[in-house]
Amino acid sequence: MSTSNKITIAIDGYSSCGKSTMAKALAKKMGYVFIDSGAMYRGVTLYCMRHKLFDQEENPLIAEIIAALPEIAIDFKFNVETGTSDLHLNGENVEQAIRMPDVAARVSAVASIKEVRSKLVEEQRKMGLSGGIVMDGRDIGSVVFPHAELKLFVTAKPEIRAERRLKELELKGVDTNFDEVLKNLQERDYLDSTRSESPLIKTSDAIEIDTSDLTPVSQLALAYELAQKCLKC
Repeated sequence: MSTSNKITIAIDGYSSCGKSTMAKALAKKMGYVFIDSGAMYRGVTLYCMRHKLFDQEENPLIAEIIAALPEIAIDFKFNVETGTSDLHLNGENVEQAIRMPDVAARVSAVASIKEVRSKLVEEQRKMGLSGGIVMDGRDIGSVVFPHAELKLFVTAKPEIRAERRLKELELKGVDTNFDEVLKNLQERDYLDSTRSESPLIKTSDAIEIDTSDLTPVSQLALAYELAQKCLKC
C-alpha cells in the first residue's frame, strides 16, 4: 500500500459495460483522481483523423502516426461546469468530439500500435505515481499498473451493452441503430482481445463484476465495498 494510505484502483473491461461510470463515481466517493485512459487513445485517434492518417480502407497509416506522436499532447483539465475532467488535445477541449461513433470505430486500430501504447502508458504511469487514483481502460491492471492494490474486470452481455451505448448516442443526437452499435462493439471486442500489444485480458488477481443486471448505484456500492476491504488489508 502507498505511504499516503491511498491505493491505486485499476478497472478494465469491455466497451459500454459501465466501467467508466463506475470508475468516475468510485473516484468521487473516495476522493480520488479519475483517469479515463480510453479517452487518451480516442484523443490520439481524433488527431489521426483530423490529419488524414488513415488510408482509403480506414486502416491507420502506422509509420506516419508514429512520426506524428511527438506533436500530440494529451492531458486532462477540470471542467468546473460539469465537475469532471475533460480531455484536451494540444490545448483544445475535445471531450465531446472523442465520443462520436466515427472515433469509436477507429480507436481500437490506433490503440493496437505499439508506439502509441508506449507513449500513453508512460503518461498514465506518471499520473499514478502517488496513488489515490482510479483508472479505467483495457490494460490498466495487466500493463499500466500490474501491482495495483485493487483490480476490477467489468463485463456485461453484448446485447445489454449495445442497448446502453445506443441510448447514449441517441441522447447526443447521433443517428444510428441497434445492429450498427452491436456490430461496432463486437468488432472492438475482437480487436481489443486479440491484438499483440497489451490485449484486453482478465488478470488472475482481478475481481470480475458482471453489470448486466446491476444498476449504476449497485455497481458503485459493490466497487466501494471492495475498495474498503482492500484498504483494510
